[in-house]
Amino acid sequence: MLQDFVLGFIRIHILYHAKVGPIYGAWIMEELERHGYKLTPGTLYPILHELEEKGFLRSHSQIVQGKKRKYYEITPQGSKILEEVKPKIRELVAEVFE
Repeated sequence: MLQDFVLGFIRIHILYHAKVGPIYGAWIMEELERHGYKLTPGTLYPILHELEEKGFLRSHSQIVQGKKRKYYEITPQGSKILEEVKPKIRELVAEVFE
């Protein structure tokens, strides 16, 4: 059950970072680990694909040091959902920590 809650936080982190600039799998895994989330590629990549399929992210591939790297960027729909969730996060944090 805890994993279900954590996956929601991870989705929000991904959208936030994709709004700041393009992200790719290995980088976002390291960034999430900095925040205490330890993900395997088998957990992360399905989330990225799901967010892309739902229209919250879009991707493009680029060759970096001879390897194909897939970058993800937030879409207008992803930005909208991120903005909609921010007040809910503030309210929740205020209630949980009051």
